[in-house]
Amino acid sequence: MINSGPLSDHVSDIAALQQVSNGGGSVTLRSFNSTAPEVVALARRGELVTAIAEGAGKKGNPKERRSWENSLPVLAKLLIKAKLRGVAMLIECSLPGSSQRADVILAGVHPKTGADNYVVVELKQWSHAELGWGSDLIVWSLHTQGDHLHPVEQVRGYCRYLQRDVTIFHDRPEALHGVAFLHNAEKESVEPLFHLSPDQFGRLFTDDQRDEFIKYLHTQLAPTSGSSAADRLLASAVRRRTTLLNSTTADLRTAGESLVDNQKLAFEAVMSRISLSHRSKHRTVVLVTGGPGSGKSIIALSLLQRLRKEKRQVRYATGSEAITRTMRRIYGKQEADLEKQITYYKSLTTMQTEWLDVVICDEAHRLRRTSTDRFTRSTLRTKRPQVDELIEAATVPVFLLDENQVVRPNEVGTIDHIRDHAARAGLPVFQINLDGQFRCGGSAAYDEWVLNLLGLRAFGPMPWKDDDHFVVRIASSPQQMEDFLRSKITPTVTARITAGYCWEWTPDPDIDGTLVPDIKIGDWSKPWNKYKKTIGGPDDPPPSWLWAHDPRGFEQVGCIYTAQGFEFDWAGVILGPEIVVQDGHLVVRRDANKDKQLKSKKLFDEDFDILIRNTYKVLLTRGMQGVVLYAVDPETQEFISGLADSLV
Repeated sequence: MINSGPLSDHVSDIAALQQVSNGGGSVTLRSFNSTAPEVVALARRGELVTAIAEGAGKKGNPKERRSWENSLPVLAKLLIKAKLRGVAMLIECSLPGSSQRADVILAGVHPKTGADNYVVVELKQWSHAELGWGSDLIVWSLHTQGDHLHPVEQVRGYCRYLQRDVTIFHDRPEALHGVAFLHNAEKESVEPLFHLSPDQFGRLFTDDQRDEFIKYLHTQLAPTSGSSAADRLLASAVRRRTTLLNSTTADLRTAGESLVDNQKLAFEAVMSRISLSHRSKHRTVVLVTGGPGSGKSIIALSLLQRLRKEKRQVRYATGSEAITRTMRRIYGKQEADLEKQITYYKSLTTMQTEWLDVVICDEAHRLRRTSTDRFTRSTLRTKRPQVDELIEAATVPVFLLDENQVVRPNEVGTIDHIRDHAARAGLPVFQINLDGQFRCGGSAAYDEWVLNLLGLRAFGPMPWKDDDHFVVRIASSPQQMEDFLRSKITPTVTARITAGYCWEWTPDPDIDGTLVPDIKIGDWSKPWNKYKKTIGGPDDPPPSWLWAHDPRGFEQVGCIYTAQGFEFDWAGVILGPEIVVQDGHLVVRRDANKDKQLKSKKLFDEDFDILIRNTYKVLLTRGMQGVVLYAVDPETQEFISGLADSLV
């Protein structure tokens, strides 16, 4: 998870802070619903792992399956000893809208009030653990030989997540509790972990504290059946999270509350590295890597909020006008001087004279070779690599990136590129790799399906099997796609249509102010998103940088340049004639692309090919609840129709 370098996600990934309605989505909690006696019996017959995999809808990797075998019977036997046989055990319970799962949620009734009550349990097989990286929240485990988030903080994150998103807890937050149980450890062997004060959402018990753990459970759960409480939790409505950018009441001060599990670990690790660098006066480069929806941008915003609170000299920067201007629009007026702390990469080229403590480079896969472009005055033009300018701008430059989102010829934001330039500057690199999925309904299966569909994995396209987290449908026409997505839109549910850049784009509107419908497929047509110029009326199309945020954006089709870095509840994606089926796989046709940025003869065919595949990967992973596909090429349309269900 956390690795030192060789010398030692925008907003799309952002977790949400505002409660919104489900909006007709199919999001539910899923788990293997059992009881302590059933778990013990299944374990004795060697059937526990199979039962969990089927019931929870999660196959589990070898490490997870060993954990189920070793930890769950221990908890079940403790419940039997505590005479809590009827309490429901919701095993591997999913967190809505993410790939994260709680080990166990104990469901029952409160012994005094008789009301439904729940205890989230995080199980660890650790026998020895100590604090690491000078942080109270980062733990080094002898069992795994690795760094982890403090288990109490981990279960607290799960509780906060459930309390925020599951409606059953909105009116009864007191019904949710959390504990971490280190059943192979004695208190003395993990003593530093007890320095974290217990509260409702997190407390710690070890093997030699089983009697204390039982006493605690008796204060929360009665020895009666918990099946009804379990059913009510699993059937509870889920108020889906919206993105920070789609929330008109978003507050940067609460950004850190949305961090869960490895996101929180990464945040604490970066903060620890920043503090160490400033104490030692030694500069460090930090890398945070992860796929779409893994949480890079919420980590970036949480860092900005914490560093501002600590009075550090900090800047949050991206290479995207749409992201930067939208962020300024939402957060800029909340606090004094916040707007100027949200900036562009190229604006940091003058920072050497100011010297920052930290520069947070979000969407760092969009790093350019140089900061010079056609708008740069001749006296300021330079061939100096942009990454060198960013590294030089602060004591600790932090880069957050997803290498599979490089979609332009002049983008060079890769791990190797940043490491290479850090090495040339004589600086150590501290790298953190995120896992988990918080977009696409938290469906890791869908993310893998997209990679296989686009030939970015070796297995090739395969049929999509709907899961509880995400919906994939094929439209028979662009009009059917539009009608379906429009039906999903509410004041709190968003939808957008995007397409490959396979149609010429008319940047200026007609004399009457209407946009030119450049995209024409049969008798259906739509304009591309508008250019930067604004017309002014409330019903007029928003400028390009606001297309993803403004509800009026649904009336135009977005391209990679306006969609990247954002997310929507529902996404429609038109596969243009630049990507077609051939012998059961999707291939790229260069002659069908109309993007002027990709017209350079210096761009090799193999480089063009990967840029187009990465482009569609970005477009296909913008949705949080579902995606609708349509292919312009008839054979390709027939092909994808065989991979997923059609719209009814």
